Amino acid sequence: MLRESVIVIVMALLLSLIVKTWLVQAFYIPSESMENTLLVGDRVIVNKLVPSPIALNRGDIIVFEDPDHWLPPAAPVQRSALSSAINSTLTFVGLLPSDEGNHLIKRVIGLPGDHVVCCNMQKQLMVNGVPLSEPYIFPGDEPSQEPFNIIVPAGRVWVMGDHRSDSADSRPHDENSGGVKGSVPESLIVGRAITVVWPIQHWAWLSNPSQTFAKVPTATVK
Repeated sequence: MLRESVIVIVMALLLSLIVKTWLVQAFYIPSESMENTLLVGDRVIVNKLVPSPIALNRGDIIVFEDPDHWLPPAAPVQRSALSSAINSTLTFVGLLPSDEGNHLIKRVIGLPGDHVVCCNMQKQLMVNGVPLSEPYIFPGDEPSQEPFNIIVPAGRVWVMGDHRSDSADSRPHDENSGGVKGSVPESLIVGRAITVVWPIQHWAWLSNPSQTFAKVPTATVK
């Protein structure tokens, strides 16, 4: 009986590890940068089949590894040795959300080759000459408090938080490089956030706002 129980537990852990490695993974939201779409403390499930083999789209909410010290050093979490070992093991196999402090979550605004500008006379972002109506922006925020005019390099994406006045996203990290420094390499993308699973009262599908980008023409990647 004990032997069978151990085998079942090991198989369950292996299955969870396989799912986490190649299919889906849970992440913890630590900041206000995606409010009100995502709130501090939310747990989201990320589809790791994006951007390959499933294509990435403008408007997708993505989790990605810190490109170049965008995040401050994470404060150490005080745990006992046993608690730390259990937490690390459960996170590794995918039974707990990742809270390592080296991942960010933002919305994709520009794909490779896109010309993204802030802003037109109506204070709207423009992508490839098309103004955007962005219903997901935090109430009272402008699309961007600082102007920019960039072209997203090949193999990279331009990302912005929904809480534009409280998001250290592509904009402040670009350093007037025209999109080179502020964009995120596609190789660092973990996947697309698809649903909020915790707390239960925040449960929601994170659907793509396709209407926002419906009229944006495909860019020519150079």
